[in-house]
Amino acid sequence: MSQWSPNSWRNFPILQQPTYPDATHVKNVEDQLKSFPPLVFAAETRALFDQLGKVSGGEAFLLQGGDCAESFADFNAPKIRDTFKTLLQMAVVLTFSGRCPIVKVARMAGQYAKPRSDDMETRDGVTLPSYRGDIINGFDFTEEARIPNPENLITAYHHSSATLNLLRAFAQGGLADLHEVNRWNMDFVANSPVSEKYHDLAMRIQESLGFMEVCGITAENTPKIKETDLYTSHEALLLNYEEALTRRDSLTGLWYDCSAHMVWIGERTRQLDHAHIEFFRGINNPIGVKVGPGMQPDELIKLIDALNPDNKAGRLTLITRMGANNLADKLPALVKKVKEEGRNVVWISDPMHGNTVKTDNGYKTRDFNSILKEIEAFFAVHRAEGTYAGGIHLEMTGLNVTECTGGAYKISASDLETCYRTQCDPRLNQNQVLEMAFNISETLKTARADYLASKS
Repeated sequence: MSQWSPNSWRNFPILQQPTYPDATHVKNVEDQLKSFPPLVFAAETRALFDQLGKVSGGEAFLLQGGDCAESFADFNAPKIRDTFKTLLQMAVVLTFSGRCPIVKVARMAGQYAKPRSDDMETRDGVTLPSYRGDIINGFDFTEEARIPNPENLITAYHHSSATLNLLRAFAQGGLADLHEVNRWNMDFVANSPVSEKYHDLAMRIQESLGFMEVCGITAENTPKIKETDLYTSHEALLLNYEEALTRRDSLTGLWYDCSAHMVWIGERTRQLDHAHIEFFRGINNPIGVKVGPGMQPDELIKLIDALNPDNKAGRLTLITRMGANNLADKLPALVKKVKEEGRNVVWISDPMHGNTVKTDNGYKTRDFNSILKEIEAFFAVHRAEGTYAGGIHLEMTGLNVTECTGGAYKISASDLETCYRTQCDPRLNQNQVLEMAFNISETLKTARADYLASKS
């Protein structure tokens, strides 16, 4: 294999990249980014690597979630706070009801680029370049907005930096204190069909904390009670941005992509002889790769060996996205092959992308029951194969949007227009996320217990 460097990907074919009108302008922006401080640090990234190693061994569960695509226009503190709270609520439900440590990875602070099925978009007879995320071009359907603008890379960096700063403050500054679990209830929780379940869980947590305090275990001597670890992730689609933020760690001499703690390769850019695989093989972050229904077992082994040749636990997460009606048929052969070959991976389910449909009134949506069905099938496959279902990957928001149908509120296709705000794909709202947590917590508890029992 050829020698790796942060820019060696430029010698390989690449897909899903913008065509900028001024190459000199792009180069100047890349040079600016290279002079900026890293967004995350190698030690933080290594800590996530270690935690994902525990997930790989069945000792923890990965919860990864956030926006389909972050937006410059929606960049504000309340939105970041509410998504953080929603992740925490789901993690608390899964931890307490599922009896399992949860590794929390936010799909935030960098999720600004999106692959597209088509390079061009046509509306009312007008054809323009597709919107590829705010880091590349604008959402407005105008010729000017759709021209790729390299200055957006700088804006994405600063927005990501500010988001990370706020997330760190929330995670370490008291908002994550388990004593506040009842006060995490935003208005939507108070009126939610699952509010009674959540309040009951919150009361049981308070009782447990009270007992622990009597035993001398308090937030003052046990920081984990009032703090949490939260990591960031995004699809590393735009490789010139990722290269500019890739730095050599002064302690280990290893290269890390310092744009996020974890980055992943999408279904459209995982070709073995292309640029994304080349870039990812050289960085030392924990990485992910999306696995769709077209993946073949031998191809998957080649992909694993290219990205994790040393077979390190925690290095590689396989994110399955197959659809509720496909997963039970397509996933078993892949899981069986990886197990037979002895490869260490984390298996997680993305139940969102394979279940997208378009309604008669023109909205892209996903049905709650289809999402839940794919998650349940994911657990069932791993139980049957004697492997560990290690996590879920959700497109979700802390906003009270109406983008996915179903759930306890029984959102219908006609309800979508009430509050449909996504710039790309439909997201679960905060109520649906909490409901999903309760629905899968018992399955998680049973699946993890069975897996650990089989290993003992």
